[in-house]
Order: sequence, then structure tokens, then C-alpha cells
Amino acid sequence: MAEKTLNDLPRDLRIIFTRGSDALSRDNYDYAILCFNQVLAKEPGLYECRMALRAAQVRKAGKGGGFFKKVFSSASSSPLVAKGQFALREDPVKALEIAEQILNNDPSNSAAHRIIVDAARALQLPQTLTLSLEILHRNLPKNTEIAIQLAHALADVGEVTRGEKILIDLCQANPADNDLAQALKNVSARKTLDEGGYEALSDGTGSYRDILRDEKEAIALEQQNRSVVTEDATDRLIREYEARLKTEPGNLKLVRSLAELYAQQKNFEKSLAFYEQLKTSDQGRDPNLERAVASTVVRQFEHRIAQLDPNAPDYAEVVAQLQLEKQTFQLGECRKRVDRFPTDLALRFEMGVLNFEAGRISEAIQDFQKAQNNPHRRVASMKYLARCFAQRKMYDLASRALQNALKEKQVFDDEKKELLYLLGCVQESMGRKAEAIEQFKLIYEVDSAYKDVGAKVDAFYSDLG
Repeated sequence: MAEKTLNDLPRDLRIIFTRGSDALSRDNYDYAILCFNQVLAKEPGLYECRMALRAAQVRKAGKGGGFFKKVFSSASSSPLVAKGQFALREDPVKALEIAEQILNNDPSNSAAHRIIVDAARALQLPQTLTLSLEILHRNLPKNTEIAIQLAHALADVGEVTRGEKILIDLCQANPADNDLAQALKNVSARKTLDEGGYEALSDGTGSYRDILRDEKEAIALEQQNRSVVTEDATDRLIREYEARLKTEPGNLKLVRSLAELYAQQKNFEKSLAFYEQLKTSDQGRDPNLERAVASTVVRQFEHRIAQLDPNAPDYAEVVAQLQLEKQTFQLGECRKRVDRFPTDLALRFEMGVLNFEAGRISEAIQDFQKAQNNPHRRVASMKYLARCFAQRKMYDLASRALQNALKEKQVFDDEKKELLYLLGCVQESMGRKAEAIEQFKLIYEVDSAYKDVGAKVDAFYSDLG
């Protein structure tokens, strides 16, 4: 389960979240807590909502209650703590809900936050995990086990410096604690990686932090992921990993690293051979692996095109042929993945984009209609649907799709600008110039340099005289 943002929410949940936010701003804490819990019951990975819920719980607790209320709250929460701990084994999402029931009345309850930490770890919700670890650390500042967990959690969410400082302070107070010293060493090694910008790796599913063994290997991996890596460094890493693979033949992370390194060297044959080795392993049904293989083949096509002589008499013909072969491969390969993983709506969106670019509009429409059920691809799918309808001159359907997409957008970002711009162009094609200019003016108010919006709006006002 991945953590989500407000843009990922379906409209009905976004309305409930907005009601909760409004209630919180009016100090109506009970209603705010009710709304936020309703949203989290459907979307437990919505970190912004969990933060808002925590704020409502804390502010409600701050209204009063004193010693006797705290004692009563702790006593009444004991059965729920036991229930939450039991739920952890079978249903971490349910454990989260139970923990929040406790925190609704006692937001600093350590037992509840420990349940959230364990549940968030099981559900792979790093920000949620960090939020509760920070509260636990405030409750128990001298607990070194919690401090170490918090430092690593902060590093996982990109706040390595904060994690490092926590450990430095504790190491100064406990100079003989070897566990703290080792934890500080590990977090500092990860800071080296993050500051160099080497954490974003190409497999799209994780980080090489999983295979860090010591600082020496951290430095090796840092070299691997620089924006400009020398051939000597890449060769050295390949030699090192291939040597290790002989003694660790089952280490699939090494196999994947070698596949990526050979692709980086543009030795695509060897890269694909290592990927083929992964495909015959337990990872063979991993859609992310399939994407990595497809991406490598596409890079191979692009490399072949880049190697052509632009002055050759048949240059344009050969490029067109290679582009056609690349597109044919992408369509066929993506179709195979869609057939293998029919419920993967991200794949369906990818298929739709490829069909759209190939001019297969009917197929693209079907793909995007399915892909819009993926909350992460919903707005983008509706945008592409609108473009498909517009190509078919179904301008009313295109306009409706864009208006629905805009209802999902609360933030005025580049995506919203594009939706407004497309809506304006569609309305122009429908002869609704007055409505079209209103869309362009909305963009002009925040970004007059966007595409040709400035010229369109200036022309409109010039015509007014």
C-alpha cells in the first residue's frame, strides 16, 4: 500500500475531508475527528488526513480534562490496545483504525502509537510510521530503541539530517552505547547518498539502501548513480558485482544491478540477458520487472537511431523504420503485460497512451475508460479521453471529460493549466468563444506565459476596443 495525497482522493472522500478541515478551523473537533476517520477508513494511506486528524485529536485534548481524565482514558483504552495488537497479525488496516479510536481521546497514548508504527510498517506507510515514532520519541526521549527507529524512518522519508542529529545527541549522552554508534554510522552513510542525489534508482520500486552493507559499498553505489559516471567506475562496479554473484548466485539484487549497469553502458544485449535471468526467477511475474525490460529494449532502439549518420542518403527512411519497429514492439509488449496483469490499471493507462500515440483512438478510449478507475491515473485518463474524443470531433464528450477532470483538481498546478487550456481549445472548436476565453483567462491570472494564452487574452481585450 502506498501513501497518497489529496489529489489521489475520489471526489466523495475529498468532500468529507474538506468538511473535516472546515470543522477543525471552527474548533469543532468532534466533527473534524469523525470526518477524518471516515476518510482514513477508506484511504488509510492518506498522510495529510492522518496529520489533520492528529491535530484535531491534540487540540481536543488540550481543551482540558486534567489528571483524572487522563487516568480514565488510559484505563478505558486497555481493551482497545489488546484488540489492536491482536488485529496486527491479521489486518493491519483494522489495527490502524483501533489505534485511532484510542488516540481520539488520548492522542499521546504510547501503546496506540506503537500499534500504528507496526501497522504502518506492515502496510509500507513510511510517513505514517514516522509521525507516530516522533510522538513516541517525545514521550520517551531517552529510549534508544525508539530513537534509532525514528532516525532510520526519517532517513526513509528524506529527512536524514534530522535523524542524524537525534542520534548525535543521544551518542553524546551515551558514549558507550555501541548500538547507537552503529546506527549513527549507518544513517550518516545514507546521508552521503541523499546529498549526492543518488537515491532515485531506475527500478522504480525501491532503493539500494536495502543492500547497503557498509560504508565502502555505500561509496560504490554512490559512484554508480552520479549523473555522469565514468566508464572506469562502471566497469569496476560490474567486475565487483559479477565477482560477488559467483559467491552469491541467489542474490537477485545483484542481478538487477548488473542489468542496469550494462544498460547504462549501452551494452543492451548483456543487460537483457541479466533481465532474462530475473524473469526466470520468483520475480518473473513482477510488472515492474516487465516495465524495466521494456524500457531497456526501447533504449536499445533509441541508441540505434542515435548511432545513425544524419548525412546518409537513407537516414530518414531508416529512422522511420526503426521508429515503427519501436512503436510496434511497445504496443505488442505492453499488450502482453496487460494480458498477464489484467487488473493492473497503471498498465492499462500505459497501453492507452501507446494506442493514442499510434493513432489507435478506439482502442485508446477503451483503455482510458478502464484506467480512470485507478485513483493515481484518474485525472490523466480523463484528460486523454478528452483528447481522444476531440480527435474524433466529439467535442461535447471532450468538454464533459475535461470538466469532470477539473472537478478533481483542487491545486492550481501545471496539470490544471493543461486541462483548462484543452477545455478552452475544445470550446473554441465548438464555436463557444466566450466560454473558451474564460478558461484562458483563468490561466492568464496565474501564468500569462503559458503556451499562447497571453496572445489569446490580449487579442480578446484588443477586440473589445
